[in-house]
Amino acid sequence: MPLLSRTLDPLLGVFTGVLAFYLAETNPRTAPPPDDTLKELLRWKRHKWRRERSEIDADATGTNGGTASGQVN
Repeated sequence: MPLLSRTLDPLLGVFTGVLAFYLAETNPRTAPPPDDTLKELLRWKRHKWRRERSEIDADATGTNGGTASGQVN
């Protein structure tokens, strides 16, 4: 027997998880250092992904002196 309903129970679980994460990130007692937040990690990963994509695109067009296969060394 479901707790509330088949659709409301998962939504309540996701909402509770997001709220708990937000409170843990913003509470002065439990907040991580400024450079260790999820926002900084996502920014770093996006920058890394864009740099790799630009290298692949440059290799594919032959402007970077690489091979035309698009492989990253």
